[in-house]
Amino acid sequence: MVKLLVTGGAGFIGSNFIRHILKEHPDWYIVNLDKLTYAGNLENLKDVEDNPRYRFLRGDIADRELVDRLFREEKFDLVANLAAESHVDRSILDPAPFIKTNIKGTQVLLEAARQHGIRKFLQVSTDEVYGSLGPDDPPFTEESPIRPNSPYSASKAAADLMCRAYYVTYGLPVVITRCSNNYGPYQHPEKFIPTIILNALSDKPIPVYGDGQNVRDWIHVEDHCRALDLVLEKGRPGEVYNIGAGNEKNNVTLVRTILQLIGKDESLITFVKDRPGHDYRYAIDASKIQHELGWQPSRVFEKSLQELISWYKGYGYWGKVESPGNLEMRLCCCPEDSSRG
Repeated sequence: MVKLLVTGGAGFIGSNFIRHILKEHPDWYIVNLDKLTYAGNLENLKDVEDNPRYRFLRGDIADRELVDRLFREEKFDLVANLAAESHVDRSILDPAPFIKTNIKGTQVLLEAARQHGIRKFLQVSTDEVYGSLGPDDPPFTEESPIRPNSPYSASKAAADLMCRAYYVTYGLPVVITRCSNNYGPYQHPEKFIPTIILNALSDKPIPVYGDGQNVRDWIHVEDHCRALDLVLEKGRPGEVYNIGAGNEKNNVTLVRTILQLIGKDESLITFVKDRPGHDYRYAIDASKIQHELGWQPSRVFEKSLQELISWYKGYGYWGKVESPGNLEMRLCCCPEDSSRG
């Protein structure tokens, strides 16, 4: 039996990834290590909590003693690090938690993996480490320079570089993925698409930063999870793989699309002051993972949005989860349009 450690598995991408692995790999056993911050929710995994091939452990990846003990007990074959502080506005207000989890926590995991001889370490990163693109710039490739523009993306870039150092210095079999904006079920309502849907369903104003022309490349979380699975199994150690669906939308167009699908008026759109250092455009060139591993996105965007709207209608508790509008945060007046966690 293959033993896999998934960190941050109670979050949006992590919970979808665990569900995918349990379905696709009947001979794999998963331990989910999650600190259960505001963004982690065990309700995300209610349908698998009694699965004999799944175990949940509450804990912090930056806790060296806990992580080392867990590695000794379980003797993992594989590690997928999805644990991260991921909200850009929160990082602007207070970078410290991002330094602790995203940098120190990653190093603690890398060291445990090195000491205990794991077969593959997957670092799940973000296209935000590349910085921002202009309107006519070609999409980011794996060779694009790292130029982060927020404390969040800087912390993820530092973690990626630590992973590279462990590969080069110690020979640890590390692979890094950098994905574009995710959407799908179980996403925290502080993120952009859930906020649009939940506010529209409740006839509440939908705040949009600046003029709404910031562009994001959207991918369904299930397509992302299939890619992570492939990279974990077949990705070459020391390599970076970009994951994107080639589905660029500016923010205000996305809001209008969702309002049309729900049948709500565009008068709900409310433009607010832009945030500091707001990246203009992200776009991913995913040709490497497509050619090397045979991955392709399968989801049709508008059809998936309609399915997601129906999902949120059936899971009303998401609207009650703490979101930036409920926090004493001057910068968090708008939903997060960098949707990774």
